[in-house]
Amino acid sequence: MQDLINRLMAEGLTEQQAYKSIEVIKNFAKEKFPIFGGAIDKLFDKYGPKDEDDFLD
Repeated sequence: MQDLINRLMAEGLTEQQAYKSIEVIKNFAKEKFPIFGGAIDKLFDKYGPKDEDDFLD
């Protein structure tokens, strides 16, 4: 996940914006593929920030 965050930051996003983008993608995937909602949560939670509240205002 950090590789993706780094790529987003290389494209000009701040770290907070990069993490927020990941959150939007996660929610989009869960909406489009609800049967995989649990797996998506586990994947993103495993590789997400340790203190998500620090990044999502």
